[in-house]
Amino acid sequence: MNQKLTSYSKEQFTSLTLGAIGVVFGDIGTSPLYAVKEVFHDGLTTTAPHVIGVLSLIFWSLTLVVTTKYAIFIMRADNKGEGGIMALMALALNGSRNNKHKQKFIIFIGLLGASLFYGDSIITPAISVLSAVEGLEIMAPNLDKYILPFTILVLFGLFVMQAKGTSKVGRIFSPVMVFWFATLAVLGVINIYKAPEVLQAINPFYGVEMLLQLGWKGMIIMGAVVLSITGAEALYADMGHFGLKPIRAAWFSFVFPALLLNYFGQGALLINNPAAIENPFYLLAPDWALYPLLILSTMATVIASQAVISGAFSITRQAIQLSYCPRMNIRHTSGDEMGQVYVPAVNWILMVAVFILVLTFQSSSALASAYGIAVTGTMMTTTILAFIVIQALWQWNKITSIGFLSFFLIIDLTFLLPNCLKIPTGGWLPLVVGAVLFLVMTTWIKGRELLARHLEEKRVLFEELDEKLNGHPLVSVQGTAIYLARSLHGVPLVLLHNLEHNHVLHEKVIVLTIVTKEEPYVDEAHRVKVRAFGEKRNFYRVKLYFGFQEEQDVRRALQLCSHEGLTIDQKTVSFFIGSERLSFRRQSPMPKWRRPLFRFLTHNSSSAIEYFKIPVERVIELGIRVEL
Repeated sequence: MNQKLTSYSKEQFTSLTLGAIGVVFGDIGTSPLYAVKEVFHDGLTTTAPHVIGVLSLIFWSLTLVVTTKYAIFIMRADNKGEGGIMALMALALNGSRNNKHKQKFIIFIGLLGASLFYGDSIITPAISVLSAVEGLEIMAPNLDKYILPFTILVLFGLFVMQAKGTSKVGRIFSPVMVFWFATLAVLGVINIYKAPEVLQAINPFYGVEMLLQLGWKGMIIMGAVVLSITGAEALYADMGHFGLKPIRAAWFSFVFPALLLNYFGQGALLINNPAAIENPFYLLAPDWALYPLLILSTMATVIASQAVISGAFSITRQAIQLSYCPRMNIRHTSGDEMGQVYVPAVNWILMVAVFILVLTFQSSSALASAYGIAVTGTMMTTTILAFIVIQALWQWNKITSIGFLSFFLIIDLTFLLPNCLKIPTGGWLPLVVGAVLFLVMTTWIKGRELLARHLEEKRVLFEELDEKLNGHPLVSVQGTAIYLARSLHGVPLVLLHNLEHNHVLHEKVIVLTIVTKEEPYVDEAHRVKVRAFGEKRNFYRVKLYFGFQEEQDVRRALQLCSHEGLTIDQKTVSFFIGSERLSFRRQSPMPKWRRPLFRFLTHNSSSAIEYFKIPVERVIELGIRVEL
């Protein structure tokens, strides 16, 4: 449930902290399955200096990026309790209302980060589950032929499960992940005891010294070290569900120490047995524990994947509410938790993409090449948007804010540039996914702007319509007609269209516009605004305000109109909705290559009737030709 409290009872705090462990840290918590192995995958020898140097890089990456950047700084930038790239973008836009050029830049950066997030959403389930199932190779080498089929089976079950929602399954997330992190810590401590010298890695000197010795090869190492911080964005993205303090408490008191102990344990194992680089995570455990560890690892990776998939649903809904992508069918899978949504189209597209990834790359090592660039790209966009928020809303002085930007941008670039080297071997994949989604969203935004401009040109004011109707009396019929309008001003085309062809006017006419605010929630006291027009006729303009995290239920919201002096009998009301038929002028501002895409997106957009929860039996749909 959305958690906007700033103070908690002891029971609430404990419950939210445990919930955060079960959901927020799944991605970063399963990184030990493959991160250390991949660092040494590109030819780095498993000598003690190299092992300690790698551990030092992992330690300071977790400390600077996850702990300092996200847990301490970024999570302070909450949008009424909500976090994530869309919430941060809305916050940055809020602080830049008087600068149109800056707003365009903010939208560009925000959409870029959101697009890369989807690339991450495709790779995370594939690499996480595959890396867990690859433990079969260690236990029984003759079972390696079953790794891909079993991975596909697990992933299929995961995506099918989405339609039922995760509220029930979510109850087992916390106990499983608590046990998972405890297991990571115990396995780490057992092995650290055998080679305590790995604790020297806390000194950053060892990591810097190794990078200087390796020269340009050190860049490749940093491209693999980034795998240890994948999932850092989730701390911020899930803040609205669990709250700032519970997430911080879970990270500092339990998750961070458990991860460090396991990474240092893997390092200790490699110092004592360099051959263990084959799979240092599973070889941490004694033989009798391998099969239970495989089962636990698979469960943990399914939970991690679940969190990423749910994040993709959430960011899709936010993008739709903010008019950055077409409407889609969205189902709410829990009556208690607002964040529990299921987007069928996104779910099945993700499933097909993940299957293609697994069958194409066939190993976690191959997939690791495609992983880092989406993660680091999203982190960089977050840094830039946070800098804008710091300047515009927090009003830090120029030197401090530029220092923040420079410090964390250098860290982001340290990870991004090495991952650019992976583009030919798989890094192209999230870039292609991100580019396609960025193209879709920018085309939709461009088309919506042109449509709004077209409506503005055709705009007729209520006063003008009222005056015109005085000279041309129309047949008046009983009841209330509600006309859905995109624009906040003037008479909608669907009303003019109806008057022109049917020559009738309902005794009460309401023009309804739905407005999405750049904040997650709108209090019901400010949900509705009503304005009356006309001396002889009952014309009303109703504006309904929703936050970008809210379900836009028109039926429920219209009941609030009675508080504003407008009574609506929803049993006799008729809803008039315009169904636009698009065409483009030869000299249209819309580029030719975007026109077919926008036409396709418009025609395949989810119906406003279903999306806004309008009773279908009360709807009259009128076709309107629009030339852009």
